[in-house]
Amino acid sequence: MHDTHTDAGELAEYGYQQELKRTLSAWAVFAIGFATISPVVGVYAVVQLGFVFAGPAWIWAVVVAFLGQLLVALVYAELSSQFPVTGGVYQWVRRLGGPRIGWLVGWIYLASAVASLTTVAYLGAAWLYMLFSEGTPSSATHVLLGVVFVAVALGINLLGVNPVKHFLNAGIIAEGVASIAVSVFLLLFVHNNGFGILFETLGAESASGGSALAGFLTALAVAGWAFLGFDATTQVAEETEQPRRNVPRALLRAYLFVALTVLLTGLAVTLALRSPEDAVSGALADPVFTAVTDGLGGWSEKPFILLVLIAFIACAISIQTYIGRAVFSFARDRQLPFSAKLATVGPRQIPYVSLIATAVLASLGLLLGLNGNAAATLIAFGSGGFYFIFLTVAVVALVARLTGRWNPAAGQLRLGRAGLVINVLAVVWLLFEAVNIAWPRVELAPADGSWVQVWAVILVFSALFVAGLLYIVIAKPHTKLPATATSQPATPTPETRHPDPGKVKTS
Repeated sequence: MHDTHTDAGELAEYGYQQELKRTLSAWAVFAIGFATISPVVGVYAVVQLGFVFAGPAWIWAVVVAFLGQLLVALVYAELSSQFPVTGGVYQWVRRLGGPRIGWLVGWIYLASAVASLTTVAYLGAAWLYMLFSEGTPSSATHVLLGVVFVAVALGINLLGVNPVKHFLNAGIIAEGVASIAVSVFLLLFVHNNGFGILFETLGAESASGGSALAGFLTALAVAGWAFLGFDATTQVAEETEQPRRNVPRALLRAYLFVALTVLLTGLAVTLALRSPEDAVSGALADPVFTAVTDGLGGWSEKPFILLVLIAFIACAISIQTYIGRAVFSFARDRQLPFSAKLATVGPRQIPYVSLIATAVLASLGLLLGLNGNAAATLIAFGSGGFYFIFLTVAVVALVARLTGRWNPAAGQLRLGRAGLVINVLAVVWLLFEAVNIAWPRVELAPADGSWVQVWAVILVFSALFVAGLLYIVIAKPHTKLPATATSQPATPTPETRHPDPGKVKTS
């Protein structure tokens, strides 16, 4: 018999032994979520494209994306409170929707996560180049620096959990200075535009055939990237103290804190720009950097670059951390080729083989950068895959909720009657945004890009979907699940799970 009042006992109910060490506090889990979502990475990834397609009104696309993704984050928080198992969406969908759809979701999730690491490394490489050189790096240099980024993130992860925590804390400090402190300064002392500019496009609709609505939808598709990664907290559930309580709280706190910081920074930059028309025309390649250095003075260039670079490195480290755990969870259920090797936990109690494998794949993805500016294509890749996953999880959760397969009231975070409404609204939002992101747009492809790059999201993820289906039919991974991992734990009551007078309840 297992003592189910302990974290190890609860894990045993799901058929797993405690292999990963529980050393992550509530703050450490928050740090992982914060660094993964990353306001600095989010803003820098979307602000330039937002200006080009929607002008200063791009900020409203960020507001819409924030509210829509908040619905999704609440659904994820409920699920993570009830299923405190490393693997996140793969584990949830497998248990609520069945092993086949669980495998397919896990497969596309891994591909999307690797694409997000590639994207962050590609974007961060530009800042690494700026720290030491002027101008723009060649395509080959950009890709090489991206590989260096991935290698640094991997090296720090291989040192173990404690070094990762220290680097993420440094990243949070850098984010706080680079995002919050600088944004507040700009809002208070550097106003070159009135608030009325937030409702103007300044001719940006010309990039979308003269349609302001089409431009806004494109900006909204890009803005979705800024609100990815909050589920990173769920991937370290088995390394977290009191995961039923700490994981969902960290998820929501990280999401809200980052989202509000992104909105603050976006507002500050838009109001501070001396020539927003240049950002719309594309003549101004980096609106954020220009607004900050113009506002603070030329002395701030290198210190600001260093702060942003630290934030990008912390984001890459965090993404590498949770991808490694996702692969580990998949592999220990014998769901991948070479599962035995990928599920290996080293003496530092980390899944080091999974970490190395995903770093190699992310580095290979950087080869896309050899064909000019690949930022928009990479953002579309990552966003498209994650929004497909978000949608699938929300639909599976809704069906399980309505059919009685899932009782959200058994978790420590309970939304009560509002949970059903939130779940329905999340599905509606995700249906819209998933189609919006996948929509083939010439303007998001490189200037000399082929039709393959225009249809990249649909083509790539259709290929992944078909490959996943073929693997299910041929390899039958759902039949290889360990017997202990196929059993469902008894539905808990709130009183039998870590009695905690401070637990969240809204009903």
